[in-house]
Amino acid sequence: MLAAVFEGNGKLQLKDRAEPKLKSAADVLIKVTGVGICGTDLHILQVPPAHPAKVGAILGHEFTGVVVEAGADVTEVQPGDTVLVDPHPGCGLCEECRSGHPDRCIPLYTKAEPGHCATIGIFSDGAMASYAVVPAHALYRIGAQVPAHIAALAEPLACVVSATDKLKVQPGNSVVVLGAGPIGLLYTIFLKACGAAKVIVSEISEYRRRAARDCGATAVVNPRDEDLSAVVSRETGGGADVVVEAVGPLLPQAIDLVRAGGKILQFGHDELARPQVPVAEIVRKEITIHGGFIGKFSFHKLPAIIESGILPLEKIVSHRLALSRVHEGLDLLRKGRAIKIILHPEE
Repeated sequence: MLAAVFEGNGKLQLKDRAEPKLKSAADVLIKVTGVGICGTDLHILQVPPAHPAKVGAILGHEFTGVVVEAGADVTEVQPGDTVLVDPHPGCGLCEECRSGHPDRCIPLYTKAEPGHCATIGIFSDGAMASYAVVPAHALYRIGAQVPAHIAALAEPLACVVSATDKLKVQPGNSVVVLGAGPIGLLYTIFLKACGAAKVIVSEISEYRRRAARDCGATAVVNPRDEDLSAVVSRETGGGADVVVEAVGPLLPQAIDLVRAGGKILQFGHDELARPQVPVAEIVRKEITIHGGFIGKFSFHKLPAIIESGILPLEKIVSHRLALSRVHEGLDLLRKGRAIKIILHPEE
């Protein structure tokens, strides 16, 4: 099968790989029908890298597919089922998993760098290929009528759902989203669905600003041309109830934009970012700052959310390409000419 393999030092190569086999009775073989290119993939391919990965691993952690074969101990799914895949499943047995932290799974640390979740498609073979083997407890059935390019959004959507639970957004709240990449746009549509009355999106790219408008942002700002702080103050009466940082280095700006007693979600993940943080302002405003990472314990909600059609997820996917065009997709993303690209493995 054709596979996109991380070769280190910013290199991703298309190679011919043998189709994977089940490794245990609890494994499932998935025929991949759609896999997203994530911002983390771009970080992995930076030089120097902004995120670690295992050299020799097939990339691709945002994916969906159809069950082809199930191990003897598998009861959750059966061949023919369409499934969403949680690429951060943890073992479910260690102390960290049992205390609610699969992202810190102890047995899986041997496959990842310390402090990093042992993600399928980053530290072990993923889904930029025709087939992938995953543990059964990572799978969630979804209706076969859901298009693959929509179902492939499950992993980033799970991250958004999980992190938003911490914010307790109420109908009528005002929200600022910093960054209109795929994650920023997912927050825009999800927070609107949660009842946010105003969602102000800040983005320097005109292409992505248009996407933010399409996704329902009530105001869209180019911070290079407009005073974002003045716009937010005018639109919210002094500061946003919630600010979502979806870029990486913009926490100081988020602190400036949130109201006293408000909440910030730091979701942008950049291993190289080291912003200077105004501690006195955090104290004076009594701000709550949450970190958001993987989609812990939210995947079970996704089939109902996605199948309902309540979220305009079609607006997030800008391109659908054959897997053999992965480098074209990466180039489009680096040039800011795409939002979310879904790859479809060829037969």
